[in-house]
Amino acid sequence: MSPHSGGTVPDSHRVPLPLAWFGARAYHGPVPLSRPLYAWLAVAAWAAFIFALSSIPSLATGVEGWDLVLRKAAHLAEYAVLGALLARALYDALAAWARVAWFAGVVYAASDELHQHFVPGRHGSPVDVAIDAVGVAVGVLAVRRALASRPLRGAPTGRSRRGTGEARAHDDGAAESAP
Repeated sequence: MSPHSGGTVPDSHRVPLPLAWFGARAYHGPVPLSRPLYAWLAVAAWAAFIFALSSIPSLATGVEGWDLVLRKAAHLAEYAVLGALLARALYDALAAWARVAWFAGVVYAASDELHQHFVPGRHGSPVDVAIDAVGVAVGVLAVRRALASRPLRGAPTGRSRRGTGEARAHDDGAAESAP
């Protein structure tokens, strides 16, 4: 606290005078971004990662017999993550979030295969789009299952409330009364 302010304004909220003349403001730390913005930033970052991988001319693993299996498994896994991120981003925004997330993921998969068509040493494949669609579905279903298994907000869990000493209603519906 500043002794000159009467103790009401913390020093962290004060701006040195020369800077105040030019409209400077006190530093209050970063302003938190909203949850939807973070969700869509994660989708964009993962889509950019997929795009970058698709731009590499050859992704051969060097393991002769397993090369095809490893590449298809990678397709499935990377699109499962994309499906989960899309589902997470769309969950609060749309009633049909699962279908929209799957459709958006498949559209991105098709555009990615089109992009690979123009990369030397790569080729687009409808089979890869189908594998990617399965991956997106796995990710969306994983989010759907995770959301279904968590309790609803405000629903009784059977645990006591912290700090109040009150207990939530028992399974038979009778609540404990305070003395």
